[in-house]
Amino acid sequence: MAQTQADTHEAVIVDAVRTPVGKFRGALREHHPVDLLATTVNHLVERSGVAPEALDDVIIGVGRQVGEQSGNVARNALLGAGLPTSLPGVTLDRQCGSGQQAAQFAAQAIRAGDYRFALAGGVESMSRVDMGPLFDPKGPRGDWYGQKALDRFDGDLPSQGRSIELVVKEFGFTREELDAFAVRSHHRAAAATEADRFTDDLVPLTGLTKDGAEVALTSDEGIRADVDPAKVASLPTVFTADGAVTAGNSSQISDGAGVLLLADRSAAESAGLRPRARVVASVAAAADPVLQFTAILPASHAVLAKAGLSISEIDIVEVNEAFAPVPLLFQREFGVDDEILNVNGGSIAIGHPIGSTGARLLTGLVSELERREARFGLLTICEGGGMANATIIERI
Repeated sequence: MAQTQADTHEAVIVDAVRTPVGKFRGALREHHPVDLLATTVNHLVERSGVAPEALDDVIIGVGRQVGEQSGNVARNALLGAGLPTSLPGVTLDRQCGSGQQAAQFAAQAIRAGDYRFALAGGVESMSRVDMGPLFDPKGPRGDWYGQKALDRFDGDLPSQGRSIELVVKEFGFTREELDAFAVRSHHRAAAATEADRFTDDLVPLTGLTKDGAEVALTSDEGIRADVDPAKVASLPTVFTADGAVTAGNSSQISDGAGVLLLADRSAAESAGLRPRARVVASVAAAADPVLQFTAILPASHAVLAKAGLSISEIDIVEVNEAFAPVPLLFQREFGVDDEILNVNGGSIAIGHPIGSTGARLLTGLVSELERREARFGLLTICEGGGMANATIIERI
């Protein structure tokens, strides 16, 4: 068979960074999202050593494109970072997987031979933009979906909160399971922070204390090292009176940004840059928009099949902790051991700035594969509307 253009280009991750994640209306509350992203982009470009004029595109995910996030955030941030005015940028929305989708699009363009170097990632300043109907217990209704989509589902496409309670009932998760997973997330994230596992990933930033004093922000703000299991168990449910989902076993509303430098491997090596990982396979998938959170299962099966790998060959798995039932659903489906699943905690402890989480998780996955000298990592993220992305990377 003749070699195709796609066969000659290998997409690799040269470097990746993220900001510390700030709590809702916390230390990063005064950072405009475009400026937060510009700082992250600038840090990555300087750290990686890539020539700014070699970049072909900047692809950025934003989950809630309103207010300060309503413009083309990618283009505005690259201008703020001082990159060439000839460099284009594009902003996309794949809901909670937006940052992951940005990296997947960049990798696809590189494999096609269209790009040599691209920046990809995401940002979300949930303290600064109106989250609108996203968390309304009654759901987004017609202001998001339009009448035709609502009519298809008998007038009821629920909010994520009601959907996750449907998942809990459908799959029989208990409140005790969810709370135990949440406590584990905080303990693991605190241990990772104490061991400096995140340090090399972080962009140096200053933030504000509650009193408005400027302070260096050197770690994620939402992690509770002293989380009290009894207090977690005592929290009231949020979405239904007889439910199991609480603020304690859900991801935190947060602020943050993350960016990766992806490249054609031969172009990176010719420029004297050392790739850290290669993108083995990636997919986007969708399932029931009423349950919303189950698409991680077909997405993960599909990406494993595309990569020609079994789950037993994956060394580290990251499943975004939008709500505790999501990683538990993955674990039940694939039987992965606790010791390879969300090994450094997740969004329950660290926070979930929607557009940036995919970039944060990919950044951490690359670093953890290196730390363990492991080979393959899998990331999957559930997304509003019943979608999911899945990516497999291999340490170089």
